[in-house]
Amino acid sequence: MAQQNIENIEGNAEGVVEDNVEATVGEGNVETAQTVNPLHGRKVLSFVRRSARLDARLQRAMDNHAARYVLGDIAEEGRLDPAEGFRFTGDYVRDHWGSAAPLTVEIGSGQGENVVAAAVAHPERNFLALEVYEPGVAHTVLLAAKHGLENLRIAQINAPELFAVMEPGVVDEVWTFFPDPWPKMRHHKRRIVQPELAADVRDALGEGGVWRIATDIEDYALHVHEVMDARTDFENGGGLTVSLPTAHVGKGNAAEAQALPHADFMESPRFDGRVLTNFERKGLDAGRVIHDFTYRRV
Repeated sequence: MAQQNIENIEGNAEGVVEDNVEATVGEGNVETAQTVNPLHGRKVLSFVRRSARLDARLQRAMDNHAARYVLGDIAEEGRLDPAEGFRFTGDYVRDHWGSAAPLTVEIGSGQGENVVAAAVAHPERNFLALEVYEPGVAHTVLLAAKHGLENLRIAQINAPELFAVMEPGVVDEVWTFFPDPWPKMRHHKRRIVQPELAADVRDALGEGGVWRIATDIEDYALHVHEVMDARTDFENGGGLTVSLPTAHVGKGNAAEAQALPHADFMESPRFDGRVLTNFERKGLDAGRVIHDFTYRRV
């Protein structure tokens, strides 16, 4: 299995879909999952960590601007979990952003188009981009430097691990746009939206804080409803009625979805704060429906 070019994957929030998540091949070397996943063996991961070389342009961006934009003190060196004793607090935000403005955290910033566009449009807000893949981090750095942004920071870290060490109320909004769908049934447990993360996101959000989610995969939309709608610590702010199958399908039997029993669910109009990336446009061109969710902390 050839190593995929992560730089060309847009909108992929947590990783790439693997036929075999136990091993990857890159640059002629076979790497075990334990080698490429610093968190391997500790929990089910929503991504497969791969080593990737930066091209000259991205390497220059990191050399020239990483110190300004990348939060190097969050994660253990060479790992994707928080450094021992680290706590993400309001004081940390003020120290590293220079203000206590409302903070939006994007889980899986991909190439950075969305979070950079938002930071440009809203200089009165702070933004944090979380991305596990170095090419995505580098491309976000490149775009941030191009716009001379002062209100954006980037962390290469596993999002659930970071949310677990966040101070209550430190975040105003959380965005998870087009996460890896993990379409095979046996991989559904790897989807990033899980009850454990939902509990930590809720604690990190301030009063009235919002978790915005979007997917172009119908089965993932059902998964989000199953995880989120029954929670008493979030309310579904959707105003659109959407019909979805009431049973899950996987990569091999997705064609059966239309024949399954359906039920109505509440979703949201498209979030106008999300730019239309090439990734989302390709989904629309392929005839897929975009599902938007707005869950507000209660």
